[in-house]
Amino acid sequence: MLRNEMADTASRKHFAFGVFCTLLGGALWGFSGACLQRLLGSYDISPLFVTVVRMVGSGIVFLIILLITKRDEMKRIFKDARMVGRFIFFGVVGLFFCQITYIMTIMYTNAGTATVLQCTGTIFIMLFSCILARRLPFLRDFIGLILAVTATVLIATQGDLSTLSVPLEGLIWGLLCGLTVMTYVMYPKKLFAQWGSLPVTGLGMLFGGIAAALLYCAGPLYGQPLALPDLDAEGIILFALVVVVGTIAAFALYLHGVSIVGSVKGGLLGTIEPVSATVICAVWLGTVFTGYDIAGLIMMIVMIVLVSGKESEKNQDQSA
Repeated sequence: MLRNEMADTASRKHFAFGVFCTLLGGALWGFSGACLQRLLGSYDISPLFVTVVRMVGSGIVFLIILLITKRDEMKRIFKDARMVGRFIFFGVVGLFFCQITYIMTIMYTNAGTATVLQCTGTIFIMLFSCILARRLPFLRDFIGLILAVTATVLIATQGDLSTLSVPLEGLIWGLLCGLTVMTYVMYPKKLFAQWGSLPVTGLGMLFGGIAAALLYCAGPLYGQPLALPDLDAEGIILFALVVVVGTIAAFALYLHGVSIVGSVKGGLLGTIEPVSATVICAVWLGTVFTGYDIAGLIMMIVMIVLVSGKESEKNQDQSA
């Protein structure tokens, strides 16, 4: 009896740690968003170049860490062509395509609309998990989904739904962005179980970064000249923060958290990003913190409390 209670306590602490990692990772994405807002607003720099630097830079750092700490695992992975293919799929289709489809959604719509459409990834995660498990959503998770989507819409549109500019091209790119979010959250479940979150995140970033670099280098073929931005000390610091804090730390923490709490709860908790970005921009960049932001923040807090319960996570994505 005592042993079971101790095991249950340890399990709950482990789950709580997973929730913490997921939330912190999402919050650091918000910090990255604030840095990117300052970077893109102050310097003549393309979003694709930012994507290349953050993914290639973080991929190289992850690779160095993996070669030092998990050299044997790396040898086993690269001896298995099928396994390498799975890592490439995760890095390119999951991580890189998520970045590029989000950029394309912004190009055809606006930042607020892109944020809302990206949130469809959480809906896809829940739907796909329920289809695989042949069940309805858990009530807490379903209510959490409604709160998360509503909060995201309030924060992104400031209550003015007329700002949701959605031409057909933007809708298609936005839904593709949601599907790629579902991919990078759900696809690596078996990879997590076999290799742990660090190799999965690191190699995913490396392969995704290579894909991003190839697309950027091919820029002249589709009318985008290759050019390095002229950055001062502040710009370099902002870039470093985006890579180290907003990419390496954010993705490592978030995906490690997802490996513990599961894809449905991980997807819901990851929607903390727009709240984090709004709060950081208000404190750091001096943007106005409105009543809609406060309402969205309250909804997110309620959502976090709802979905952080451990009782339903055991089966939530058992087939994902």
